[in-house]
Amino acid sequence: MTKVIYMKKHRIVNVNNGSIAEEMDIQPGDSLLQINGQEMDDVFDYQYLVADDYLEVLIEKSNGEQWLLEIDKDPDEDLGIEFDNGLMDCYRSCCNKCIFCFIDQMPPGMRNTLYFKDDDSRLSFLQGNYVTLTNMSEHDLERIIKYHMSPINISFQTTNPELRCMMLNNRFAGEALNKVNRLYDAGITMNGQIVLCKGINDGKELERSINDLMRFLPCLESVSVVPVGLSKYRDGLYPLEPFNKEDAIITIDIIEKYQKRAYEEHGLHFVHASDEFYLLAGMDLPEAERYDGYLQLENGVGMLRLLVDEFSEGVSILKDYIKSHRDIACKHREVSVATGRLAAPFIKDMARELNELLADTHIHVYDIRNDFFGESITVAGLLTGQDICTQLLGKELGDKLILPQCVLRSGEDVFLDDMHLYELEETLQVQVDIVKSSGWDFIETVLGEKIYE
Repeated sequence: MTKVIYMKKHRIVNVNNGSIAEEMDIQPGDSLLQINGQEMDDVFDYQYLVADDYLEVLIEKSNGEQWLLEIDKDPDEDLGIEFDNGLMDCYRSCCNKCIFCFIDQMPPGMRNTLYFKDDDSRLSFLQGNYVTLTNMSEHDLERIIKYHMSPINISFQTTNPELRCMMLNNRFAGEALNKVNRLYDAGITMNGQIVLCKGINDGKELERSINDLMRFLPCLESVSVVPVGLSKYRDGLYPLEPFNKEDAIITIDIIEKYQKRAYEEHGLHFVHASDEFYLLAGMDLPEAERYDGYLQLENGVGMLRLLVDEFSEGVSILKDYIKSHRDIACKHREVSVATGRLAAPFIKDMARELNELLADTHIHVYDIRNDFFGESITVAGLLTGQDICTQLLGKELGDKLILPQCVLRSGEDVFLDDMHLYELEETLQVQVDIVKSSGWDFIETVLGEKIYE
């Protein structure tokens, strides 16, 4: 009896024009089986194997035929094929039940993808996701080291093993931290995150964690400390309290103490409080130099400082431009801006400055209350189309409404609640312009024209 060997198939959905694959008559619908006699678990195996000057590529055609293709190429030349899944594998879900998990605080009835908890170290490298290490197998760890996949972003929460087991509701969560030693020894670049929960991993526990993590410098480049996000959908979940002003001041004092020590010893500030902590404490944002190149922007660390500094630089350029193009300052403009309550005071200051600089420009700024998740959620990235729509109906919007890019799903014109951008435009009867979180982009969107390349 013949033994049947099943190989993992990676279905090809696109072949780039002028590519090696097109030349070899590889077509959409074909599947990649092997390179140089080796199967591939995912895109990392593929990228490693394809980086050679001679390949034997086993392709299964859509009719079931198998072709073994011999290919000579430059080592850095790709085959020019795209797969139906960018990871070339299934996404791995989280095995924890974290007491602070925001996905557990989502309302029912939303799209299925919003309830999927990923904890996949490969997505950390590809998309910047943070992983807990509890789902990282020995095989995963060895491949990270072999392929030198960097950076790896790690959700630490605490370095106290027993406390980490409790916070993640996983009895292996404490020993999973040992993998950081392996990554450090291999020189893998890492970034860290601590989701701070009041009375649990703050105060002395936070000091312990920061002190423990400092020994992984410089491979561990940065650690962000962010307050737990608490939506109004927490029935039956672990009881957590929001931070107040005093809590925020204490937290910042701890972080800035270790920043000074890290900078003296390593030339990096290393640990950073999120913007939200500074606003809650009523303290000025740190200067740009303290963010070490803004390594933690996606965690809301330094976003407002970068926005303000870029805007200030843009205003200086605009002032020089106005001297030789005086008509731009006299042009009539009326626009509106909607954002979350966290950034609203800064956007209002920026709008006020532009209103003064451009004589006939009027900018209305609206801070949107998050009724969908609850008023304690103040970031723009968790605003929904329905909240924006409801709260702007009947308001002065001018010729266009400006929204930050973070309110939309990545690469799509769809809000978190599945409302489409065109639906918002139709309901409010206004053109909507989406801008990046950049002070200069904001200026040019208000102006309605590019004035600087």
